Amino acid sequence: MDEKEAAKRIEQLRDEIRKHDRLYYEEAAPVISDRDYDRLYKELVDLESQFPDLVTPDSPTQRVGGKPLKAFGQVSHLVPMLSLDNTYSEQEVKNFYDRMQRLLPDEKIPVVIEPKVDGVAVSLIYDHGKLRQAATRGD
Repeated sequence: MDEKEAAKRIEQLRDEIRKHDRLYYEEAAPVISDRDYDRLYKELVDLESQFPDLVTPDSPTQRVGGKPLKAFGQVSHLVPMLSLDNTYSEQEVKNFYDRMQRLLPDEKIPVVIEPKVDGVAVSLIYDHGKLRQAATRGD
């Protein structure tokens, strides 16, 4: 694929991903499975990796999620809420573990693998057993 073809496909993927982001995050009405969405997103990530000059600040790969619902106020998190990447093959798990071992060569790194359940990530703060705050990442 040349750069011109890549630019066209990248724009198609961005438009489609933005549409699905809006349906999922803002309207709570997804029309494709999480796995199908992840395939579109991975294709975009791969193309942007192959053609880094085509990466733009407004690309879905440069931010997380959609706009927060207006009904909720903003809060500051005491600890950052981070995200996980999806992995669909044994090779991807091995690659992840190899990266960890390169970063921490003298460490024994125990690993627990469990299914990733997509949904809302939430931080709950209780004060003497009573819920004081419930917050998402804002995405």
